[in-house]
Amino acid sequence: MDARLNPFGPRNALAGLDLKAEINRLRKEKNAVILAHYYQDPALQDIADFVGDSLDLSRKAAATEAEVIAFCGVKFMAEVAKILSPNKIVVLPDLAAGCSLEDSCPPEDFARFRRAHPDHISLTYINCSAAVKAESDIIVTSSSAEKIINQLPADQKILFAPDKHLGAWLNRKTGRDMLLWDGTCIVHEKFSVTELLKLKAQHPAAPVLAHPECPAAILDLAHYIGATSGILDYALNSPEQTVIVATEPNIIHQMQLKAPHKTFIGAPGADGNCGCNTCPYMALNTMEKLYIALRDLSPRIEVPEDVRIKAKISLDRMLEMAGRVSASPVKGD
Repeated sequence: MDARLNPFGPRNALAGLDLKAEINRLRKEKNAVILAHYYQDPALQDIADFVGDSLDLSRKAAATEAEVIAFCGVKFMAEVAKILSPNKIVVLPDLAAGCSLEDSCPPEDFARFRRAHPDHISLTYINCSAAVKAESDIIVTSSSAEKIINQLPADQKILFAPDKHLGAWLNRKTGRDMLLWDGTCIVHEKFSVTELLKLKAQHPAAPVLAHPECPAAILDLAHYIGATSGILDYALNSPEQTVIVATEPNIIHQMQLKAPHKTFIGAPGADGNCGCNTCPYMALNTMEKLYIALRDLSPRIEVPEDVRIKAKISLDRMLEMAGRVSASPVKGD
C-alpha cells in the first residue's frame, strides 16, 4: 500500500528521514506556522514557531502571513485556530487528540442544559468543542474567567461548563453560586493529596503551583493557582530554587530551558511515581505525525461556517471583556 494511503504503517516507513530537516523544509514549502501547546512533547515544542496557551497560539497564528497552521495540541485548540483564521488551512497531527473536558460536554446535551435554565448566562471554558462555543454566551479562559465574572451583575445567574473544578474555584474566588457542569480534566484529577503532602515535607520551601482544573483539595495546598502561562511565569520568577508543579508535566520543559539552574518537580499521582499525569491526548501527536500532516495537509480541521460565526461571537465577547480590566495575579490563599 502506498504510504499516502497508509501513512502510519509500516512502523519503519519513515525510517532514515531527518524529521526535523523535513519538517523545516515543509514549513517553508507550505508557508506554514507550527504551534505547540505547553503540554506537548518537548521535541514538538522545540520545533514550533510558537509555544504557549491555546488561545494565545491561535491569535499569534492569525496574525502571521502563513497559509497553513499546524497545531500541535488537541482538537478544540485547532478548532479555535480555524475559527480565528477561516481562510487558512489548519491541520492537527492526530485527529484523535481530543480532550476529556470536551468529551464530557456533548453539544446536544449542553443545548438542553441551556434550555432548562433560560434565565442563566452561559460562561463556557474554552476547553470545549466549536459547537458548544456556538451555544455559549461568553467563552472564558482560566486566566480571564474571574475578570469576566466580576463584570457581570451580582444577581445575574450563570451556567459554567464544562470543568466543575475550575467552576468551583471561581465560585470561591468571586462569591458566586454558578451552576456547574459535571466535567473534569483527567490529567488534573489524578494528582494525589497524600503524595503531594509527602513531597512538600521533603521540600518545605518549595512553592506548589497548581492549575485551577485541579480538585479543591490540591488547590488548598497551592501557593499559586493560575493558567499554564501564569504557572510558567511564577516558576521562573520565584526566588525559590525548587518548585513543585501541579499541571501537565511537559510544561516543565519550558521551565528547564529558561531557568536551568532551578529544580522543577512534577506533582505526584496516586502511587507517587506514575506517569498518569501526562495527557494521553496530547501524547498522540508526534514528530512523525507532524511531518505527515504538513506533507499531506491532512488531517484538516473544518468548522461549519454557521457554527464558526456563532462561536467567534462568544470568543470576541471574552476578548472584549478581558480587555476592560487589568490583569491581577491569581493566587491561592
